[in-house]
Amino acid sequence: MDARHEPESLSPPQTAAIRRSLTSGRMAVTRRSLLRAGGAGAIAVGGLGTLSGCGIPPAGRTEADNSADDHSAEEKKVVFSNWTEYMDVGKGNRHPTLDEFQRRTGITVKYTEDINDNVEFFGKIKPQLAAGQDTGRDLMCVTDWLAARMIRLGWIQPLDAAQLPHAYTNLAKPFRAPDWDPGRVHSYPWTGIPAVIAYNKKATGGRKVTSVSQLLDDPKLKGRVGLLTEMRDTVGLTLLDMGKRPETVTADEYDAAIARLQKAADRGQVRRFTGNDYTGDLTKGDLAACMAWAGDLIQLQADNPEIAFAIPDAGYMTATDNLLIPAKARHKRNAERLIDYFYEPEVAAKIAAYINYVCPVDGVRDELAKIDKALADNPLILPDDEMAAKSHAFRSLSSTEEAAFEDKFAKLTGA
Repeated sequence: MDARHEPESLSPPQTAAIRRSLTSGRMAVTRRSLLRAGGAGAIAVGGLGTLSGCGIPPAGRTEADNSADDHSAEEKKVVFSNWTEYMDVGKGNRHPTLDEFQRRTGITVKYTEDINDNVEFFGKIKPQLAAGQDTGRDLMCVTDWLAARMIRLGWIQPLDAAQLPHAYTNLAKPFRAPDWDPGRVHSYPWTGIPAVIAYNKKATGGRKVTSVSQLLDDPKLKGRVGLLTEMRDTVGLTLLDMGKRPETVTADEYDAAIARLQKAADRGQVRRFTGNDYTGDLTKGDLAACMAWAGDLIQLQADNPEIAFAIPDAGYMTATDNLLIPAKARHKRNAERLIDYFYEPEVAAKIAAYINYVCPVDGVRDELAKIDKALADNPLILPDDEMAAKSHAFRSLSSTEEAAFEDKFAKLTGA
């Protein structure tokens, strides 16, 4: 079967997994975002049904059909949809990097923070994509699993590499070859989202926690361990600890990882499976150690010197949010110019200094040090070569595989 015509309906476990992500996982508003937003924020879950009904592309749809007459030359604009708190902010709530792009190019950027979660956003644009119509957006930023789904459906335009000299040259090696978009034909990463180990030094009595084996087996941590509700991160970290590669995981290897996690849960080693609400328990010491996302840890460490993190020797998991140009976008060339602009090290440094996630741009360290040396030295933002070599990504799953994997993970977590 043509992968673009693969059924895209979601099983109940998949829907439950998405709902967990919306309310407490990586799709939810992060603690960092809540702090910057003054504590306000809400996650809408009304879009949960949109993926289950996304169907298949109209018969005969090809990537060539998804191109549009490019109006970039006569319409000096680009429409960009992004997540909240995902762009640098200056005086008057202006975005300095976007202002500089507009000054330099004469291209007006209509920037909208209208992505609260992947599913809800997809619900907004799916009807136009399915009908072969312009979504009204030229550039958007979505998480890798949704990017993979839309590329598979043929709803994303291929990029012109000749128009992306900075992006092509400066894309960091760990981000160059995702299996869902080989060669980055359709996408460029906006940021990386590492899943690592965090611990409260006071709660561990000063002991370091550096491996999943410690989380699952150390009796001194019993009942004070947190694991993540994101299947790919929790199972991926466990697979790595078992000497297996999430990039090539088989069904048998997956089952072995689930069995290991189940054994630890049954023994009372695990306090609970959490989204990013682990932050409060970790700060208080109710969780002595847990799996955690890097973007949370930078803020947690700033608030509490007892919080530490570890990159397991076995490796860690990385997801990405990615820039894509949807089918029928009117200003493809302008959007490509904006993507390329973000890959200039000076620009990338300004964004990294604000959002505090892994920067996918090589050559940014010196520029970031000019802004904040501590951030430039932080491996959660700029992994050194040793850390970068330990980065792993969960392989792409077919709809059937994902349903089976999520079903087993849901039984483990009690979701």
